[in-house]
Amino acid sequence: MFGKNPIRPPVAGDGEVLEVKHIFPTLQGEGPFVGQPSVFVRLGGCNLACIFCDTEFEDYRSMELSELLAQVKALSLNDEGAWVRRLVVITGGEPLRQNIVPLCEALIGAGFKVQIETNGTLFRPLPESVSIICSPKNTGGGYFPIRGDLLPKVQAFKFIVSKHDALYQKVGDVGQAGFSIPVYIQPMDEYDPQRNAENLAYAKELAMRHGYILSLQTHKILGIE
Repeated sequence: MFGKNPIRPPVAGDGEVLEVKHIFPTLQGEGPFVGQPSVFVRLGGCNLACIFCDTEFEDYRSMELSELLAQVKALSLNDEGAWVRRLVVITGGEPLRQNIVPLCEALIGAGFKVQIETNGTLFRPLPESVSIICSPKNTGGGYFPIRGDLLPKVQAFKFIVSKHDALYQKVGDVGQAGFSIPVYIQPMDEYDPQRNAENLAYAKELAMRHGYILSLQTHKILGIE
Protein backbone atom coordinates (compact mmCIF):
# COMPACT_ATOMS: atom_id res chain seq x y z
CA MET A 1 0.00 0.00 0.00
CA PHE A 2 3.10 2.23 0.35
CA GLY A 3 1.47 4.32 3.06
CA LYS A 4 -1.61 5.16 0.99
CA ASN A 5 -3.99 2.96 2.97
CA PRO A 6 -6.59 4.40 5.33
CA ILE A 7 -5.63 3.95 8.97
CA ARG A 8 -8.25 1.66 10.45
CA PRO A 9 -8.79 1.25 14.21
CA PRO A 10 -9.32 -2.08 15.98
CA VAL A 11 -12.79 -3.53 15.55
CA ALA A 12 -14.98 -5.27 18.08
CA GLY A 13 -16.73 -8.54 17.41
CA ASP A 14 -16.93 -12.15 18.44
CA GLY A 15 -14.62 -13.32 15.65
CA GLU A 16 -17.33 -15.26 13.84
CA VAL A 17 -17.02 -12.89 10.88
CA LEU A 18 -13.68 -11.47 9.72
CA GLU A 19 -12.61 -8.97 7.06
CA VAL A 20 -10.50 -11.06 4.67
CA LYS A 21 -8.43 -9.92 1.73
CA HIS A 22 -7.06 -13.22 0.46
CA ILE A 23 -6.40 -16.86 1.42
CA PHE A 24 -3.74 -18.70 -0.55
CA PRO A 25 -1.22 -21.57 -0.41
CA THR A 26 2.46 -20.72 -0.60
CA LEU A 27 5.83 -21.13 1.12
CA GLN A 28 6.53 -18.91 4.10
CA GLY A 29 9.10 -16.51 2.73
CA GLU A 30 10.42 -14.74 5.83
CA GLY A 31 11.48 -15.19 9.43
CA PRO A 32 11.74 -18.29 11.62
CA PHE A 33 9.46 -20.49 9.49
CA VAL A 34 11.00 -19.64 6.13
CA GLY A 35 10.56 -22.31 3.50
CA GLN A 36 7.67 -24.10 5.19
CA PRO A 37 4.62 -24.92 3.04
CA SER A 38 1.79 -22.85 4.46
CA VAL A 39 -1.61 -21.31 3.97
CA PHE A 40 -1.70 -17.54 4.31
CA VAL A 41 -4.78 -15.80 5.64
CA ARG A 42 -4.41 -12.13 4.75
CA LEU A 43 -6.83 -9.99 6.73
CA GLY A 44 -7.95 -6.54 5.66
CA GLY A 45 -7.04 -3.15 7.08
CA CYS A 46 -4.19 -1.79 9.18
CA ASN A 47 -3.86 0.65 12.06
CA LEU A 48 -0.61 2.05 10.60
CA ALA A 49 0.41 3.39 7.18
CA CYS A 50 4.05 2.58 6.33
CA ILE A 51 5.53 4.04 3.16
CA PHE A 52 7.57 0.91 2.36
CA CYS A 53 4.69 -1.55 2.81
CA ASP A 54 4.39 -3.51 -0.43
CA THR A 55 1.27 -5.47 0.53
CA GLU A 56 -2.26 -4.88 -0.77
CA PHE A 57 -4.68 -5.45 2.13
CA GLU A 58 -7.66 -3.27 1.28
CA ASP A 59 -10.52 -4.33 -0.99
CA TYR A 60 -11.45 -7.04 1.51
CA ARG A 61 -14.76 -8.78 2.15
CA SER A 62 -16.56 -10.10 5.19
CA MET A 63 -16.23 -13.86 5.59
CA GLU A 64 -17.83 -16.16 8.10
CA LEU A 65 -15.42 -18.17 10.21
CA SER A 66 -16.84 -21.47 8.97
CA GLU A 67 -16.16 -20.51 5.34
CA LEU A 68 -12.67 -19.29 6.18
CA LEU A 69 -11.80 -22.55 7.94
CA ALA A 70 -13.15 -24.61 5.07
CA GLN A 71 -10.95 -22.73 2.60
CA VAL A 72 -7.87 -23.13 4.77
CA LYS A 73 -8.43 -26.86 5.16
CA ALA A 74 -8.97 -27.31 1.41
CA LEU A 75 -5.84 -25.32 0.55
CA SER A 76 -3.75 -27.28 3.06
CA LEU A 77 -4.03 -30.39 0.88
CA ASN A 78 -1.98 -31.21 -2.20
CA ASP A 79 -3.43 -32.53 -5.46
CA GLU A 80 -3.44 -36.09 -4.06
CA GLY A 81 -5.37 -35.02 -0.97
CA ALA A 82 -2.38 -35.28 1.39
CA TRP A 83 -2.13 -32.76 4.22
CA VAL A 84 1.11 -30.96 3.35
CA ARG A 85 0.54 -27.36 4.49
CA ARG A 86 0.33 -27.58 8.27
CA LEU A 87 1.36 -23.98 8.99
CA VAL A 88 -1.24 -21.22 8.81
CA VAL A 89 0.11 -17.67 8.73
CA ILE A 90 -2.37 -14.98 9.74
CA THR A 91 -1.21 -11.62 8.46
CA GLY A 92 -2.52 -8.40 7.02
CA GLY A 93 -2.61 -5.50 7.21
CA GLU A 94 -2.61 -5.89 10.95
CA PRO A 95 -4.25 -9.16 12.05
CA LEU A 96 -4.72 -8.13 15.70
CA ARG A 97 -7.00 -5.34 14.52
CA GLN A 98 -9.70 -8.03 14.47
CA ASN A 99 -10.72 -10.71 16.95
CA ILE A 100 -8.77 -13.67 15.59
CA VAL A 101 -8.94 -15.64 18.84
CA PRO A 102 -11.72 -18.01 17.65
CA LEU A 103 -9.89 -18.53 14.34
CA CYS A 104 -6.65 -19.43 16.11
CA GLU A 105 -8.44 -21.77 18.52
CA ALA A 106 -10.22 -23.55 15.66
CA LEU A 107 -7.03 -23.96 13.63
CA ILE A 108 -5.08 -25.31 16.61
CA GLY A 109 -7.94 -27.68 17.37
CA ALA A 110 -7.71 -28.96 13.80
CA GLY A 111 -3.99 -29.69 14.22
CA PHE A 112 -2.49 -26.67 12.48
CA LYS A 113 0.51 -24.67 13.62
CA VAL A 114 -0.47 -20.99 13.72
CA GLN A 115 1.81 -17.99 13.19
CA ILE A 116 0.75 -14.36 13.20
CA GLU A 117 2.68 -11.35 11.97
CA THR A 118 1.95 -8.15 13.89
CA ASN A 119 3.33 -4.63 14.26
CA GLY A 120 3.14 -4.98 18.05
CA THR A 121 0.79 -2.09 18.82
CA LEU A 122 -2.35 -4.14 19.50
CA PHE A 123 -3.18 -7.14 21.69
CA ARG A 124 -5.60 -10.05 21.77
CA PRO A 125 -5.53 -12.95 24.27
CA LEU A 126 -4.27 -15.54 21.79
CA PRO A 127 -3.74 -19.21 22.65
CA GLU A 128 -0.30 -19.89 24.11
CA SER A 129 0.77 -22.10 21.21
CA VAL A 130 0.38 -19.32 18.61
CA SER A 131 3.77 -18.13 17.31
CA ILE A 132 3.86 -14.34 17.34
CA ILE A 133 6.36 -12.70 14.98
CA CYS A 134 6.55 -8.96 15.53
CA SER A 135 7.79 -6.45 12.96
CA PRO A 136 8.10 -3.06 14.72
CA LYS A 137 7.45 0.07 12.68
CA ASN A 138 9.00 3.52 12.79
CA THR A 139 6.81 6.27 11.35
CA GLY A 140 9.00 9.23 12.21
CA GLY A 141 8.94 9.58 15.97
CA GLY A 142 10.87 6.43 16.73
CA TYR A 143 9.66 2.86 16.93
CA PHE A 144 6.20 2.29 18.31
CA PRO A 145 6.64 0.65 21.71
CA ILE A 146 5.60 -2.97 21.90
CA ARG A 147 2.66 -3.49 24.20
CA GLY A 148 3.69 -4.82 27.60
CA ASP A 149 1.06 -7.56 27.47
CA LEU A 150 2.31 -8.69 24.04
CA LEU A 151 6.07 -8.43 24.50
CA PRO A 152 6.62 -11.59 26.64
CA LYS A 153 4.69 -13.64 24.07
CA VAL A 154 6.72 -12.59 21.01
CA GLN A 155 8.75 -15.45 19.55
CA ALA A 156 10.89 -13.31 17.25
CA PHE A 157 11.31 -9.74 16.09
CA LYS A 158 11.76 -8.88 12.43
CA PHE A 159 13.24 -5.45 11.76
CA ILE A 160 13.31 -3.90 8.30
CA VAL A 161 16.65 -2.16 7.60
CA SER A 162 17.74 0.29 4.92
CA LYS A 163 21.04 1.99 4.20
CA HIS A 164 19.14 4.95 2.74
CA ASP A 165 16.21 5.53 5.09
CA ALA A 166 17.38 7.13 8.33
CA LEU A 167 14.38 5.74 10.20
CA TYR A 168 15.42 2.17 9.44
CA GLN A 169 19.20 2.22 9.67
CA LYS A 170 19.31 0.76 13.17
CA VAL A 171 17.48 -1.94 15.08
CA GLY A 172 15.36 -0.26 17.71
CA ASP A 173 15.25 -1.17 21.37
CA VAL A 174 11.66 -2.24 21.90
CA GLY A 175 12.29 -4.49 24.89
CA GLN A 176 13.61 -7.58 23.11
CA ALA A 177 16.79 -7.89 25.20
CA GLY A 178 14.89 -8.23 28.48
CA PHE A 179 13.16 -11.37 27.19
CA SER A 180 16.04 -12.75 25.07
CA ILE A 181 13.88 -12.59 21.94
CA PRO A 182 15.74 -13.38 18.68
CA VAL A 183 16.11 -10.51 16.21
CA TYR A 184 15.82 -11.03 12.47
CA ILE A 185 16.77 -8.22 10.10
CA GLN A 186 15.43 -7.93 6.58
CA PRO A 187 16.67 -5.55 3.86
CA MET A 188 14.02 -3.11 2.75
CA ASP A 189 12.76 -3.60 -0.81
CA GLU A 190 12.98 -0.15 -2.38
CA TYR A 191 12.16 -1.39 -5.89
CA ASP A 192 15.51 -0.23 -7.20
CA PRO A 193 18.16 -2.90 -7.95
CA GLN A 194 21.12 -0.75 -6.88
CA ARG A 195 19.51 0.43 -3.63
CA ASN A 196 18.31 -3.10 -2.86
CA ALA A 197 21.82 -4.49 -3.36
CA GLU A 198 23.15 -1.84 -0.97
CA ASN A 199 20.41 -2.67 1.56
CA LEU A 200 21.29 -6.35 1.37
CA ALA A 201 24.98 -5.65 1.95
CA TYR A 202 24.08 -3.35 4.83
CA ALA A 203 21.81 -5.97 6.43
CA LYS A 204 24.57 -8.57 6.11
CA GLU A 205 27.00 -6.18 7.79
CA LEU A 206 24.61 -5.51 10.68
CA ALA A 207 23.96 -9.22 11.16
CA MET A 208 27.67 -9.99 11.29
CA ARG A 209 28.39 -7.10 13.66
CA HIS A 210 25.54 -7.57 16.12
CA GLY A 211 24.59 -11.24 15.87
CA TYR A 212 21.21 -10.67 14.23
CA ILE A 213 19.68 -13.32 11.98
CA LEU A 214 19.47 -12.33 8.31
CA SER A 215 16.02 -12.76 6.76
CA LEU A 216 15.43 -12.50 3.02
CA GLN A 217 12.12 -12.24 1.19
CA THR A 218 12.55 -15.64 -0.42
CA HIS A 219 9.02 -15.60 -1.86
CA LYS A 220 10.11 -12.70 -4.09
CA ILE A 221 13.23 -14.60 -5.09
CA LEU A 222 11.06 -17.59 -5.99
CA GLY A 223 8.46 -15.45 -7.77
CA ILE A 224 5.56 -16.61 -5.60
CA GLU A 225 3.01 -14.75 -3.50
